[in-house]
Amino acid sequence: MKQVLLAFICALAFLPVTNAQEDDLLSLLGEEETTDYANAAFKTNRVINLHSLENTAAGVFDFKISHRFGFISGGVQELFGLDASTIRIGGDYGITNRLMVGFGRSSYEKTYDVFGKYKLLRQSSGKKNMPITAAVFASAAIKTIPFSDPERDNYFSSRLYYTWQLILGRKFSEGFSLQVSPTLVHRNLTATVAEKNDVYAVAGAGRIKLSKRVALNAEYIYVLPDQIASRYRNSLSLGFDIETGGHVFQLHFTNSTSMIEKGFVTETSGNWLDGDIHFGFNVSRVFTFKNFEHE
Repeated sequence: MKQVLLAFICALAFLPVTNAQEDDLLSLLGEEETTDYANAAFKTNRVINLHSLENTAAGVFDFKISHRFGFISGGVQELFGLDASTIRIGGDYGITNRLMVGFGRSSYEKTYDVFGKYKLLRQSSGKKNMPITAAVFASAAIKTIPFSDPERDNYFSSRLYYTWQLILGRKFSEGFSLQVSPTLVHRNLTATVAEKNDVYAVAGAGRIKLSKRVALNAEYIYVLPDQIASRYRNSLSLGFDIETGGHVFQLHFTNSTSMIEKGFVTETSGNWLDGDIHFGFNVSRVFTFKNFEHE
């Protein structure tokens, strides 16, 4: 019995040395455990209207053109919406792999917008295990069309709108990703006193990869009750991402006219059941100015 006990104690004493030797051997063989970060949960930094989990990479400028035709319900006379158009032209830039900024100008209400997005957490496995990606997003927009009532006291601040989002999501597999985005839109001026200046909403979005270069995207934005005018509806969008070397084409159908948060969250008027659907697209072209190694 004493011999067995002695052998057991010797084995315990020898175990750390053995583990250390194995770690040293793995290090010599270049097999140290590494952290693998999930990437391409979505093909671009937009799902359709919503910002996605993804950021523009550090040192990369992403030039975007977004376009919405008129409502399909316009029929033959309006060529099913193709006679009308709403556009946004903008650019996004990655300051680091975690931080990006952007700007744009929309024909809808002649609005200018700026934004920033920062990744708090990145989904990863291996040495560092993190089950989700988390990002914070903030934007400001200014509407430049003339005031609807020039006789009243109109202030510059009445043209301003702000949005804050927390984006939480996960890439479950190579072909499937989901995200949810609690959202707050602040409007300094509302059309009626019954509408709220602060509008709370919850947005959800998903992506299913259909082939190496094609994916199906969907997003829905639920606005909590009694905050916006009754004529407005929740935003629903469906679309396809098509990647063609250096470009990503996003073709989609949506009941939202605006392409910035203050519009598609609080001012979506289209009813899918009535055919009030825009056909539209986003075109993305990236330009790499400098490669950064830091995060």
